[in-house]
Amino acid sequence: MSLNQRLRDWQGKTAWVIGASTGIGRATASALHAAGAHVVVSARQAPLLDEFVATHPGSHSLALDVLDGPALHAAVAAIGAIDLCVYCAGYYRPMGATSFDLADARRHLDINYLGALNLLDALLPLLLTAGRGHLSLVSSVAGYRGLPKALAYGPAKAALTHLAEALYLDLHPRGVGVSVIHPGFVKTPMTAQNDFVMPAEISPEQAARAMLAGWAAGEFEIHFPKRFTRLMKLLRLLGDSAYFKLASKANR
Repeated sequence: MSLNQRLRDWQGKTAWVIGASTGIGRATASALHAAGAHVVVSARQAPLLDEFVATHPGSHSLALDVLDGPALHAAVAAIGAIDLCVYCAGYYRPMGATSFDLADARRHLDINYLGALNLLDALLPLLLTAGRGHLSLVSSVAGYRGLPKALAYGPAKAALTHLAEALYLDLHPRGVGVSVIHPGFVKTPMTAQNDFVMPAEISPEQAARAMLAGWAAGEFEIHFPKRFTRLMKLLRLLGDSAYFKLASKANR
């Protein structure tokens, strides 16, 4: 059953990808461009955005920081009608309780969650007035349950998932689509920091294809690769004792 309008025909549609300088965001922007969308890319690193525009004719760049509310408001005003907005800005550093860093923990929350709130402040009036459009938040399976080395990252992504669910309940009746993306391990500069085996790791291009397929199917939750994410979903059904034993073994 489709929970959103199926997004299949991208010709003449405007897609704004925030966090498009590298990794999943850049690959998704490229895939949307190839599908015929007018793509606007945003991130802090203007040179990387310029490189994207140079290789994707017709696309545009708007360099900004998601913690800069006025910049987001200015970007929304500059773009105008938006058919799809993808919030893919993210920050990750491995962290556990024995290496807790308050400043870094706050940075995780700022970029992974509070930046999305800044976006809502700028974008929601446009979407509600138009009674159309789609907002997609890129979360992570790390938000499903507590994981080793994800003391800062996991809670911020869990908050983003919860936000998407609440937004869907409010916006779907008003004609606005909402989806949440739960990637597993994707080969990006962020995951390159990990010093452990990452099961079922996929490329950013594979992630982008899965996202476009999910939007085309009208899904609310888009998760991939399913051979891994379905296992993570099953872990949410385990009792606490069984889950903590299993997660502790995986952390050794």
